[in-house]
Amino acid sequence: MNQQDVSETVRRLFAAFQKKDRKVAEELLADDFTFSSPRDDRISKAEYFERCWPNSDRIRNFEIEQLFEKGNEAFVRYVAQRTSDGVRFRNTEYFRVEGGKIKEVDVYFGRDLVTDLPPARK
Repeated sequence: MNQQDVSETVRRLFAAFQKKDRKVAEELLADDFTFSSPRDDRISKAEYFERCWPNSDRIRNFEIEQLFEKGNEAFVRYVAQRTSDGVRFRNTEYFRVEGGKIKEVDVYFGRDLVTDLPPARK
């Protein structure tokens, strides 16, 4: 699998989550898919759709800021916006793709973005 395929597969999952298109998401995830986050430890595909997929209703949109790939792996840094209060936040996710299917996602929760502060000094 080339990096273009990994990148496209990852982008398609983000788009499916944002559009709440579970059918496309199910097709993108391998049968033995695992999902981890600070709240989830290698849960199955079925558990992911039960526990995590409903969060798609809580996210207004995603903006992928960076997508780095190496072989069949990718890291994505993105900004999303909560529907409840409009607050934007940043997260990072690790993906492993095999045979055109996402085998693993590991989410690293970030922080809320404060927009009324001046940029950090370099």
